[in-house]
Amino acid sequence: MSVPASSAPAPPLHDPHFFTSDESLRAFQQLRAEAPVYWHPTPGFWTLTRLDDVVAVSRDPATFCSGRGVLLSDRARDIAPRQSIIYMDPPEHGKYRKLVQPAFTPGRLRALEARITETARSLLARLEPGRPCDLVDAFAAPLPMLVIADLLGVPGSDRAQFKLWSDAIIEAGSTPTEENMAQSMELLAYFSSVLAERRVSPGDDLISVLVDSEVDGERLEEFDLLMFCMTLLVAGNETTRNLISHGAHALATHPAERVQLVADAARLPRAIEEMLRWGSPIMSFMRTATCDTSVRGTPIRAGEQLLLLYAAANRDESVFGADAEAFSIARDSARHVAFGFGEHFCLGAALARMEGRIAFAELLARFPKIEMAGPIERLPSLFLRGVVRLPLVLSA
Repeated sequence: MSVPASSAPAPPLHDPHFFTSDESLRAFQQLRAEAPVYWHPTPGFWTLTRLDDVVAVSRDPATFCSGRGVLLSDRARDIAPRQSIIYMDPPEHGKYRKLVQPAFTPGRLRALEARITETARSLLARLEPGRPCDLVDAFAAPLPMLVIADLLGVPGSDRAQFKLWSDAIIEAGSTPTEENMAQSMELLAYFSSVLAERRVSPGDDLISVLVDSEVDGERLEEFDLLMFCMTLLVAGNETTRNLISHGAHALATHPAERVQLVADAARLPRAIEEMLRWGSPIMSFMRTATCDTSVRGTPIRAGEQLLLLYAAANRDESVFGADAEAFSIARDSARHVAFGFGEHFCLGAALARMEGRIAFAELLARFPKIEMAGPIERLPSLFLRGVVRLPLVLSA
């Protein structure tokens, strides 16, 4: 069903600041009910808010490609070939994806578990019970940053700068500025120096693996390696950071759910899936129709773009129940699309889940009482449902 702009709501889905309040969630709810395939008049794109439609488009890259842009901001620029794995379509995408899959095997993840637990405990030990803290700055941001830095083989002295660079790239994805573009170039220069070091002295880290990798019998070019490093840094950091942030916010604002989780830690894996569904760390990605087609009976013309709103699909009442807006650790959230779907399903999903499970197991063991100490501050972004600041009081 398509509803023309004149008779349907016109939420400003092109404005990153719109997503910093719950008004956006109310708009998603209205679109799911009245216009699940909605033509957004400015700057002109389709918006999908039902889970089944998002899944259908995601599993058909031949009809709905990534190579012409995956962010709303991509509309205003040319997409370079192989700019990032997230811009690749089959069969090229599969060849590059295989290069990093060994870093996320079950065996490799099990080897990381003790290190992640140790890091989580160390970060939490610095927090004073009963004293307000910003959980993003103190715990949710540094934990995944330290983990992905370990995987990449980044020296400990450089990791503080990584957060600044990662934040700049996320900001540039919605609102490019001279400052965040300059910081992105700093990160490229940093990775270029690390790649040069690994060519001379390889280790057992992921960057060393990439330097020695081949696609169709040819070594990866410098550009490909740099794009891989930047993508892995941002993807490995941001999703988990916001899983932890949204999860902690959920437990602080839903005390009955938190009490159940503290009483029965066996519920934690299911609770993590509900945190992913309810929080939806990745807001959206875009696809482009490669031919004339249709979605839910609505004609889509070749070249038209579709915004897959994961945050809206993850609250689809027809899938998750009439109370889909609520947070419930008893809910079966298995069908959520917080990690995307299809060829572009997040490579680090298992790592993010493990980090989330360890993070909340350690957090609730030390601080079973979590309360808000001020308003949550959300990130103005067109594709990331991020949390900038989460003031909490943690108590034993």
